[in-house]
Amino acid sequence: MPTPFESAQLNLQLFDLRREPTLREARSWFLLDFHPQTLAEFIAAAMGERNASIRMVLGYWDMAASFVNHGAIHEGLFLESAGEMFLVWAKVEAFVPRIREDLLMPRFLVNVEKLIGRAPGAAERVKAIRDRWARTGQAGPTPR
Repeated sequence: MPTPFESAQLNLQLFDLRREPTLREARSWFLLDFHPQTLAEFIAAAMGERNASIRMVLGYWDMAASFVNHGAIHEGLFLESAGEMFLVWAKVEAFVPRIREDLLMPRFLVNVEKLIGRAPGAAERVKAIRDRWARTGQAGPTPR
């Protein structure tokens, strides 16, 4: 188990990665311009010119969640500054079961799902994000 200082250091290193220009641009596009309503739209984007952006954003958050899930970063500390992870999850959660099954990617975002599943108030937080998007005309898909 990391010391509080070690956990904070790794959390800061993850934050620094988020500032890398290519990842920063990918995150901006993913959060502001990527609004798939169907699995087909998600797959089309993932197979198109924004493939790298999608992989960078989803890969970053799954990697960061894996650090928490394996005890390298204190969970509470991480969740205090991981609001973007909830936005990303709200955007793709509806597609995860089909991506895992139909596209034969059984580990797709498994770390994010595990961490969010343990986070206090996570379901309400994700619902609030989706409600906000619906009010602003950016409604994402609804999980089944």
